[in-house]
Amino acid sequence: MANDVATLLGGLAGVAGVTGAATLGVAVARRPRPYLSSGHALVDSRLGDPLPGVLRRGLAGLTVPVRPGPHGELFLGAGVLQPGRTLRRLVLSPLFARAEARGGRLCRDQRVPFRLVVEFTGANRDAGLLLRAYRMLDQQLRDHAPLLSRCIDGHLEPGAVTVAVTGIVDARELLTTQSRRYAFADGTFDDVGAASAPPALVPMISEPWSNRFGWDGREPISAEERHLLHALVRAAHEDGRTVRISGLPAGPRRARHAIWTELGHAGVDVIADADQAGLARHLRRHPIRRRVPPRTAPGAPARRASPTVRPVNPHAGIAPVAARLTNPHAGIAPVAARPTNPHAGIAPVA
Repeated sequence: MANDVATLLGGLAGVAGVTGAATLGVAVARRPRPYLSSGHALVDSRLGDPLPGVLRRGLAGLTVPVRPGPHGELFLGAGVLQPGRTLRRLVLSPLFARAEARGGRLCRDQRVPFRLVVEFTGANRDAGLLLRAYRMLDQQLRDHAPLLSRCIDGHLEPGAVTVAVTGIVDARELLTTQSRRYAFADGTFDDVGAASAPPALVPMISEPWSNRFGWDGREPISAEERHLLHALVRAAHEDGRTVRISGLPAGPRRARHAIWTELGHAGVDVIADADQAGLARHLRRHPIRRRVPPRTAPGAPARRASPTVRPVNPHAGIAPVAARLTNPHAGIAPVAARPTNPHAGIAPVA
């Protein structure tokens, strides 16, 4: 009898142990991922719902290809327009609903804006159609104005999400005519120092890696390419802009790790990649350290590097409404004064 009781108690203890381990496993699995301010997702246009995976991994940005369609909607992806696959339904509405539910942030440790890049694609390059497409986007963004970074009469007010426009739509002229706008233009390194593309209009430099570099991560990077990378990033930072690099060469993950690491060492603010899981894991283990640009004396022009650009392939900051940033330059810079630190984060919610 005593043996039977001991056996029964041992079995119950074993079940309790298994149950406790399973509960712990569920708790670990549900633990929120850290907000990876340097991570940016490039989504496959065939993916049914692009946003949940990005938010689950803690990536702080997303590039979505869109095309104008009927009923004033922008549809995701290429090919035949599919009912329901719209930017409003799959990206904007759930993204802003999440921010509203969390007091103006997408997650508790968010320190810089979520960067949403809307890439206009398609074969139709009719200027009138493309401008109407931008106006569709502008109208949809105004429905969520309190949560968006905005530019009002040249003054910047950061929000939970910063929207940039890129692709076949050249909306810069239209953007500059708007006294109140909720989107910015994507730039290139050629915009650094350009009066026609101030940081208030073009806060982020975004280029595919292959535009200027040929290194694929399989062998050590050359001293010349490393110097060029560091000089370009430093010049962009001193001009009050952040830098995003995308279009990394395909290859084994070890080679991609080498490129991600080199970009981090150079101070690239945002790394964009389609390998969301691999990039998120890499950034959790090797976070990019923000570098503070040297302060300049009042009235003194900032020193700016001017690297000689020789492309290898020539064809190829936030707070809810009630709280303002102490330094609102995470991804955007004011017109009147260049920030001493364009990569500062956001103030905690009051």
